[in-house]
Amino acid sequence: MDRVALGIAYDGTAYHGWQRQRGVSTVQAELEGALSKIANTQIKVSCAGRTDTGVHATQQVVHFDVDVGVVRTSKAWVEGTNALLPDDIAVVWMQPVSSAFDARHSAIARRYLYIIYNKRRRSPIASNSYARYFRDLQPAVMHEAAQALLGEQDFTSFRSAHCQARTPFRNIHRITVKSQGSLVFVDIIANAFLYHMVRNIIGVLLEVGCGNKPLEWVGQLLAMKDRSRAGKMAPACGLYLVSVIYPDQYYLPVEAQLPHLLGLLPIE
Repeated sequence: MDRVALGIAYDGTAYHGWQRQRGVSTVQAELEGALSKIANTQIKVSCAGRTDTGVHATQQVVHFDVDVGVVRTSKAWVEGTNALLPDDIAVVWMQPVSSAFDARHSAIARRYLYIIYNKRRRSPIASNSYARYFRDLQPAVMHEAAQALLGEQDFTSFRSAHCQARTPFRNIHRITVKSQGSLVFVDIIANAFLYHMVRNIIGVLLEVGCGNKPLEWVGQLLAMKDRSRAGKMAPACGLYLVSVIYPDQYYLPVEAQLPHLLGLLPIE
């Protein structure tokens, strides 16, 4: 068997998340259907991280195996598959990999970007590309509060009640909050994330950013280890999986292709 890795971008608005489910439209089902036609055999993919309903990606990573006899060019896997995909899903790169590579288990870090449109009056332009928050936010305060989340810690207060992870410990490598005009960006890199962890973190930072809670509240929540004491979960529409990072031995593209809609600029 030969193993192939792909980078995938998608607008998650129209899909019930990444994972294939009976009776609903999902990104995985659309991708596998297109790849199976290119390969002329049934293809099943494994991904770096399952995204929820309405969550977007600019660089999801998947891998799949094909029989040695199924020979396709990079152009076929990328352009051929894209010709069969709906406009809101695209293959952005292809790379042959060794059988040791696993899109999920080989990853050493994931990067998410959350975009907030911070204005009292809503905008109808690309409204599914960001989350709207009408109360005035203080990004500098949000950034300072977020630094309490750095390092390996118990994120029980930030995990969903339905999270099935064996341990609540995760290691956040970096988290920044910046703004440009009416947009606020939360950029977060960690070894891995718990179910709904990023959106729960955003919900807490919004409470601090609008002045409802003190800066110290983030650290206090970590110590409490109680999800019921934290803020509401932020909407899915503002969340992007922008990069999955792997060891250099796999020679995969690592640059994060951040959203450029509405003149959004990359976060350094």
